[in-house]
Amino acid sequence: MTAEPSRPAGRMRASDADREAVVEQLREAAAEGRIDLCELDERLGQALTAKTHAELAPLTEDLGPAVFGSEEPLTLKGGIHGAQRTGRWKVPPRVVAYGGMGGVRLDFTQAECRLREVEVEVDAQMAGVVLVLPAGWKADTDALDLGFGGLKDKTSGERLPGTPVLRVTGSCGAGGVVIRHANLRERRKQRKESSR
Repeated sequence: MTAEPSRPAGRMRASDADREAVVEQLREAAAEGRIDLCELDERLGQALTAKTHAELAPLTEDLGPAVFGSEEPLTLKGGIHGAQRTGRWKVPPRVVAYGGMGGVRLDFTQAECRLREVEVEVDAQMAGVVLVLPAGWKADTDALDLGFGGLKDKTSGERLPGTPVLRVTGSCGAGGVVIRHANLRERRKQRKESSR
C-alpha cells in the first residue's frame, strides 16, 4: 500500500470549526477597532463561504496568526485510571476522548467556550465517556455509532441562542456515552467554589 502524497496545507478543506474560529477572530478585531463594520461584514461573508484554508488565511493575516488548523485537539485518554477535564478550561474547536478502562469525563459547565460549534470525537471503549453540559447547550449525536454501550442523552435537547452545539462523532463502544447536565452534588460543589 503506497502513501498518498501530502496535500499543501492551504488546499486542505476547511471545517465548520475552522470557519467559526476565523469568524470569532474577525469579531474580536472589530470589537477592538482594528477593522470597521463594513470590512467586518465583507470578511464574515467570505469566511462563511470559504471551502479551504487558503481562502480563510487572507481574511485574518493582517490581524495576527491564523487560528484555524493550528490548534491541536484536546485529547483525553482514560487508560486504567480515567481522565477528566473539569472546572475552568478553554474549549478548543476539537476534542478527542478515548474511554479506555477508566473512562473519560468532560465537564463543560464552567468552561470558557466562544465557539458556536465544537467537534467531540469519542471512542468510549470499555469504560465510556461522560459529557456534562450547561443548561441550554445542545449535543448533536446523529453521526455517533451506538456500538454495544449505546447513548444516554439526559439533556433537554433545547439550545439557547448563542450557545454552542457539540457535534459528537465516533463510537459508543462497550462502555457507552452519557450526555447530561450537572447533578445536584456537582452544582453544590460549583457554588461552593465560586463563593470563595
